[in-house]
Amino acid sequence: MFIQTESTPNPATLKFLPGKEVLREGTADFRNAEAAAEASPLAGRLFEIPGVTGVFFGYDFITVTKDGPDWQHLKPAILGAIMEHFMSGAPVMASAAPASEAGGTGEFYDKADEELVLTIKELLDTRVRPAVAQDGGDITFRGFENGTVFLHMKGACAGCPSSTATLKHGIQNLLRHFVPEVQQVEQVA
Repeated sequence: MFIQTESTPNPATLKFLPGKEVLREGTADFRNAEAAAEASPLAGRLFEIPGVTGVFFGYDFITVTKDGPDWQHLKPAILGAIMEHFMSGAPVMASAAPASEAGGTGEFYDKADEELVLTIKELLDTRVRPAVAQDGGDITFRGFENGTVFLHMKGACAGCPSSTATLKHGIQNLLRHFVPEVQQVEQVA
């Protein structure tokens, strides 16, 4: 099994491509070992590696966020854990249910804005999320209120030094162009 790696705009996050499907649908974002151990054998295994502080699963990739040690020392252990997991045949997620969006909350918006929200979601799904997935992350819609779109950033996007620029210059400008009612974009946890 050959696992490719790619850097991301976030220097603390590296993208791993196992050459296999990781999650059939949705994404899973783990920010602590306890949540990871309960929901995913693979995420639990990755959190056992000292220095790992976050794990994110997409359709065909895994992003791992670190603190302390440099990638030179951490990368071999992560590659080994991913390879061992896939070779064992164990499932990525503990249950067959769709991937949970750890830390996710319900959406909020005025029902009168439902048509605008559908347009915003379509733009996010077709133009923003594929580009963000290339960088090892995901962005999901959380709400719309008084001209402000609230988005949740996950994976490599969470804590990325360029995430503010991505939100303010990239996504905000795109949404304002297609949906004039959008005045600004804000990140929520």
